[in-house]
Amino acid sequence: MAPWAEHAIWWQVYPLGFTGVPVREEHRPPPPGGGLRALVPWLDHVVELGLNGLLLGPVFASSTHGYDTIDHLEIDPRLGTRADFDALVAAARERGVRVLLDGVFNHVGREHPLALAALEQGPHGEHADWFRIDWDSPGGPTFADFEGHSSLVALNHANPAVADWVAGVMMHWLEAGADGWRLDAAYAVDPSFWAAVLPRVRSAYPQAWIVGEMIHGDYAAYVAASGVDSVTQYELWKAIWSSLEQENFYELDWTLRRHDDLLATFVPQTFVGNHDVTRIATTVGPDKAVLALVVLATTAGIPSIYAGDEVAMTGLKEDRLGGDDAVRPTFPPTPEELPGLHGPVADAHRALIALRRQHPWLVRARSTMRELSNTRCVIEQTGDGGTLLVELDLTGGASARITGVDGRTLFTWG
Repeated sequence: MAPWAEHAIWWQVYPLGFTGVPVREEHRPPPPGGGLRALVPWLDHVVELGLNGLLLGPVFASSTHGYDTIDHLEIDPRLGTRADFDALVAAARERGVRVLLDGVFNHVGREHPLALAALEQGPHGEHADWFRIDWDSPGGPTFADFEGHSSLVALNHANPAVADWVAGVMMHWLEAGADGWRLDAAYAVDPSFWAAVLPRVRSAYPQAWIVGEMIHGDYAAYVAASGVDSVTQYELWKAIWSSLEQENFYELDWTLRRHDDLLATFVPQTFVGNHDVTRIATTVGPDKAVLALVVLATTAGIPSIYAGDEVAMTGLKEDRLGGDDAVRPTFPPTPEELPGLHGPVADAHRALIALRRQHPWLVRARSTMRELSNTRCVIEQTGDGGTLLVELDLTGGASARITGVDGRTLFTWG
């Protein structure tokens, strides 16, 4: 893993929603200053929070929501142009902010030119082997898709030409200034594919950081077989909100033990919110959301904050068309217009991120439960450089305290 990545704390943004562009309606180019350029005024907010990374959702040309890509080498016209991307990267560089891109390489949109060409050329055509196609389906040629979504057609990762193409896309944008990639739906791709792609990418860009989206599966085994630097720690995400919602810190204890085991192989990418899940403040309320952040800020990993969680933004994810919209809202033009910017939850984010900065050894800290009941626990976080005691208490409310080894209180809530 690139040394800089250990000190990264990301602010995750879903650009299509953040900038308010139409996701399902007719595509329209952004107004001047809109699209990706609309993110530039927010970079100072990123730095002011204590963060130093911008984790972008899809920015490439797509049919609707960004994950149905139709051109991996072009910026989505709804977000502007390559010049707008370059301007955002340059502005981030000026502030010491790294940029991570979202790479959708398990599948492409059904309207992708290569998918259309494969159907047009037939089973013996040049691109037939780029996809897994049932040519004898009663209803006509049928693509294998991603989790039942017919608009997302799965690539054939056994085809070396697909590996060549993906490596080329990744290197193209690393050359353009990106610092790494989030690999969407990595859990659906055989790790041998990434084992073939990533050495080529790293030979040209050894400082790139690569994180795979893993919702389930054997995280450590996938990292070892694929060569990715990290994967998303959904087990910890679930244990954090569930233990707070259900008032059952035994679940958190169990998962922290598993989390410690992962550190022998890699440093997980940790979070309590992202663009695919119900907002933490909706799930557990704003007070307990701060307790979730306490765990995130003091537990080993490379953390990310989902834009809006720092002000206890709410949003419920639903299983329907448009069910992600509530967790992917439009943001105001400037941070000063964001409700709660100087409220208690935002202040807690600043304090806890600062605490993490003051104790950089937390990135690889080991967790030991020193006191445990359903509604109260004390976690000892120990690493190369110190020890912190993290107290979480749901008895009659939601409170937290972090103390140093000398007994000095470093943070309190509630």
